[in-house]
Amino acid sequence: MNTDSIQLHQATTPHAVGPQLRSQLIDCWIEVTNAGGAAGFPFPPIDAQQAAPGVDAIIDSLAPDTCRLVMALAGGELVGWLNIRCDTFALVAHWGTLHHVQTRPAIRGRGVGAALVDEARRIAREEMGLEQLRLAARGGMGLEDFYGRLGWKEIGRWPGALRLSPDDDRDEVLMVLKPLAVH
Repeated sequence: MNTDSIQLHQATTPHAVGPQLRSQLIDCWIEVTNAGGAAGFPFPPIDAQQAAPGVDAIIDSLAPDTCRLVMALAGGELVGWLNIRCDTFALVAHWGTLHHVQTRPAIRGRGVGAALVDEARRIAREEMGLEQLRLAARGGMGLEDFYGRLGWKEIGRWPGALRLSPDDDRDEVLMVLKPLAVH
């Protein structure tokens, strides 16, 4: 698979996500988490009982101005997704955050994650009018390098902020992408 065979789509309202797509979002989140991915659930294994409420909360929050779901599909099947959120409060309305960036483990290293993040950059700039994006990534996963290759800058860390087990504390890495120029 190359990125030419990937179709990028977005959902901006809850009605844009039907039952089949909802199921694929849940399955992807389970697969990514259970393979060790840093996608929001720190204690694998998980199943649909844990993932479904998170997916439903994202879907219920979808709105053109404040919350978008960006998805990568190959052959009609979901292979990755992320969530862009922003606040309309005037003091912070110029920036947004990326959440739950994930690609199915079987297709990693093929540019899908980069394509999703680049599309999020485009949507944030061109459609949502944002000037910068932020994210928090789990340290020790190589995510700083991945995002760094895409133009993101590390701006700080919360040392030991994430406790995965009694003997495994990880930094939460704070990153920013600004201005939202084309990569």
